[in-house]
Amino acid sequence: MIDVDRVDVRAAGVTLLRPVSVQVGVGEALVVRGRNGTGKSTLLRVLAGARRPSGGTVRVGGSLVDARDRRFRRRVSAMIGLPPMAPELTVLEHVRLVAATWYSDPDESRAVEGGLLAELGLDALSARFPHELSSGQTQLFGLALLLARPFDVLLLDEPEQRLDPEHVHTIIRVLRARRDAGATLVAATHSSVLADALADRTLELDAAA
Repeated sequence: MIDVDRVDVRAAGVTLLRPVSVQVGVGEALVVRGRNGTGKSTLLRVLAGARRPSGGTVRVGGSLVDARDRRFRRRVSAMIGLPPMAPELTVLEHVRLVAATWYSDPDESRAVEGGLLAELGLDALSARFPHELSSGQTQLFGLALLLARPFDVLLLDEPEQRLDPEHVHTIIRVLRARRDAGATLVAATHSSVLADALADRTLELDAAA
């Protein structure tokens, strides 16, 4: 599903990502590890089409990454930092908006929004506004927006941020379910708990640095 061939990123004479090659299959989870500054987030931005590599190629589903291509946008859902949140919309309204944007069948859209909030333990918070959430609840809310749409590939930058151990296990369970259903996952993380529980393969950027 993902083929990264000798990709590197440089800016203003600074190397942000040393050359890296990796392949990730359908239904496989790749965990990216490394110290701060080794390029974990940069690699995810390249995979998401948010940053062009300085060298090498990246293909997703056999096609070169192109964020202007609707087929690519339909295939890849990425959370690299928290997604935009509208202060005047509730948690439920945010999730409903995302689901309705991507699903043409209203019944399917409603099923996604209801099941997702319950799965993440956010159903009791559905009427709250973003500013009324704790930092951990906001992280789970961001993940809900990521999952409220169809995708083949999930890209996540430190999804364990702001979460206590109980909720780290919640996102492990949720992400495993997506992987087991056939989604391809790439997650950058500092959490050994998440890495050990989720990874089919691990890419150590420290080794390339």
